[in-house]
Amino acid sequence: MQLLEAMDLRHDPLAKTYAKDEVVSVVFAVEPGSVMSRVGPNHYGSGDAVITGSDGDCWSVSAEVFSSKYVAEPGTTAGGSGQYRNVPRTVWARQYLTDFAVRRASGDRLVGKPGDWLLQYQPDDHGIADAVRFARVYRLVGLE
Repeated sequence: MQLLEAMDLRHDPLAKTYAKDEVVSVVFAVEPGSVMSRVGPNHYGSGDAVITGSDGDCWSVSAEVFSSKYVAEPGTTAGGSGQYRNVPRTVWARQYLTDFAVRRASGDRLVGKPGDWLLQYQPDDHGIADAVRFARVYRLVGLE
């Protein structure tokens, strides 16, 4: 398995920019814990967002960055549990055809399988999406 360290997709000729469009369900944690996503554990602290995506997969986003990544949908009070849509922004992504692993900004180790996509939200902040999820919620926006 290839461990991707110090990976910066902005300099990878096989990576391109994509935009995500998804409404998710959010619950704010009252105490620290973890949730197991399809690609690995996501540890969270009190006040962090625990998110369930449109495909049922779960992950966490720290309280410090949640409001810059998600906006409340009608019927949900900002800062409260409910439905949120991701803020439109581009991410770098590359599909891998072999097993690979990467660390989230939080330090959690995520594992990808052949066909999964490595996502880069910003330098040293990565995620992984399986091919089905990636095709459903990400759209190519071109090169930056």
